[in-house]
Amino acid sequence: MAKIKEKNERYSIISAFLRGDFLTKLSFLIMGASNLFRGQIIKGLLFLFTELAYIYYLTSAGISALRGLRTLGTKEQSMVFDESQGIFVVQKGDNSMLMLLAGVVAIAVTMLFLVIWKANINAAYEAKNLKQQGKKLPTFAMDVASYFDKKLYRTLMSFPLIGILLFNILPLMFMILIGFTNFDHEHQPPGKLFTWVGLDNFKALLLTGEKIGKTFWGVLGWTLIWAVLATFLNYIGGILLALLINREGTKLKGFWRTIFVTSIAIPQFVSLLVIRIMLNDNGAMNSLLQDLGIISRDKFLPFLSDPTWARFTVVIVNLWIGIPYTMLIVTGILQNIPKELYESAKVDGANAFVTFIKITMPYVLFVTSPYLITQFIGNINNFNVIYFLTAGGPLSLDYYQAGKTDLLVTWLYRLTTGSVKDYSYASAIGIMVFILSATFSLISYRFTASYKREEDFQQ
Repeated sequence: MAKIKEKNERYSIISAFLRGDFLTKLSFLIMGASNLFRGQIIKGLLFLFTELAYIYYLTSAGISALRGLRTLGTKEQSMVFDESQGIFVVQKGDNSMLMLLAGVVAIAVTMLFLVIWKANINAAYEAKNLKQQGKKLPTFAMDVASYFDKKLYRTLMSFPLIGILLFNILPLMFMILIGFTNFDHEHQPPGKLFTWVGLDNFKALLLTGEKIGKTFWGVLGWTLIWAVLATFLNYIGGILLALLINREGTKLKGFWRTIFVTSIAIPQFVSLLVIRIMLNDNGAMNSLLQDLGIISRDKFLPFLSDPTWARFTVVIVNLWIGIPYTMLIVTGILQNIPKELYESAKVDGANAFVTFIKITMPYVLFVTSPYLITQFIGNINNFNVIYFLTAGGPLSLDYYQAGKTDLLVTWLYRLTTGSVKDYSYASAIGIMVFILSATFSLISYRFTASYKREEDFQQ
């Protein structure tokens, strides 16, 4: 217990300051001071160099970047007349986007420095404790060697964490902050600066009766309907297909599995583009129906051009793409259910339906609940099926830059790549998609049997 208490104190900044000696307290201001004066020269110099580098960054760029984050620029680019040349020339101004990015980088650098500063305090407090105990302080070579031995996990995790910081956290911070600005087609830096608008974008989407607000609620409604249908139809279809193939009377089980898995082997975007061509008003499917006399020559079925037909079409096509995944997962589960359970149920007089409800489904649902939640969230953000099959269409005059099959994620994409360039609205939509997905995932998983009764379920 004493060792655990001492370890916890070492990572407490307050404890280090109150119980540390003069050199430990000095390390709060001059990083590495404790290590330098106690013989750990290289470690102390590294901490000191980090502090000097951060101070240099602040004085040269960091402070101005943080100040710029307040206003996002005040001077716009303009054309001024140069009397010496007799022509108009460009007078450079601020760039709100670059200033926002610089501010995000400054915040990230500061947070990283605080992490290193905390490590400096821990090292100073640890050196003080070792000195008091009369123990030898580890050399720099010993510290490095420990990162390839008992601290190897830190070495291995450092590279992924750096990648996450650079390619996930920084862009995510930048994207989130865009949602609180008016960065759109009317505010394109450096010609026209954008600025902070607080929660105005969220109010426009959620509370006002403007066209973009009506579009958001309409697209959100279809997104949830699509996610429910695409998830549960694929789930039930995959279970039924797995049961059909795995039943005792089915021959050539491997052949049938291979046939259905073929839809997974083919790149999804290729399949969807081919189906899109086939289902066009003048595509192969309508031509076939006309040749068979099912519809007349002057008519066609609007698979992709009518809103209701288009929504029905994407749901059906998604079944062909998604069912094989569930089939493969459920097949593995079915093969691991003890046969004794089925034999006991048969002796007790249970029919096939009762056996499925009481034995098969509880096993499948227990194992696949996390997968089911993941699939639901994946379908909320299912960009490929919608974009490659219908491109969000058919377009509607009732919607703002959106079609009747657009999901929130495809509408977001349209807002950023189309002619409108409404980055602020797109960012606000992205934030709300994240909140929706995270809230549903956390709440639903806590109510699943996989979370509640993990230790009670024995196979």
